[in-house]
Formats: sequence, C-alpha cells, structure tokens
Amino acid sequence: MKNVARFVFSGLTSLSLVTAVWAMPARQSQSNPATQQKSEQTQSVSGKIASVANDSFTLTVSAATSQQLAQQPANLRTMTFRIDKNTTVEGQLKVNANADVTYREDNGSNVAISVRVTP
Repeated sequence: MKNVARFVFSGLTSLSLVTAVWAMPARQSQSNPATQQKSEQTQSVSGKIASVANDSFTLTVSAATSQQLAQQPANLRTMTFRIDKNTTVEGQLKVNANADVTYREDNGSNVAISVRVTP
C-alpha cells in the first residue's frame, strides 16, 4: 500500500511540474520586432531647402549616384516633408539653407522626424 501511495504521489507531483512549466509564457527574443521595423522605415536625405510653409517644407536633393556625378551634372528632384508635433528642428528653416532630414513615409507622404539645418 505504501508503494502505491508513493507511486501516485510521484505521478501527481510530476504532472504538477509539467503543467507549471507548460503554463509559463514563451521566452521572447531580445530584439523587438517593432523597433526593428521602425528603424528600417526611417530614411535620411540631405539637400537645399526650396520652400517653407507652416506645416511643411520642400527640399531639393540630388537624384544622381556618385558614378553619375563623375559623368554628368546631378539630376535634381524635390521632396516635400510634413512637419508635425513630434518633428525636432535644429536650426531655422530658411530657403537656400542646407538641411539633413530623417523621415518616415506615412500614407504616401514624407513626415520629417528630425531636421538639422546648416547655413
């Protein structure tokens, strides 16, 4: 009878441990997929400010690669950036000033995350 009680007690204890381990949440990896996705979506560009409005500005940037620059003058294109309450601006947005812009795309428009203006 003692052996049967020990066997039952061992079985119940083992079952309890297995259930406890199984109920534990899965271990998450150290890298956060949301952070990785966000950092992959941000882009940077440099150019000259062409126009400034209350909630946006336009930047003229070179569309040429370094190899094209050696062969012909740079092709210029313009990019418009929205400014929202989260945008940080270092310096003053002025026409013909140089700017480095970090931005993200949001529903087809470019939203400036940070702007660093240099004279």
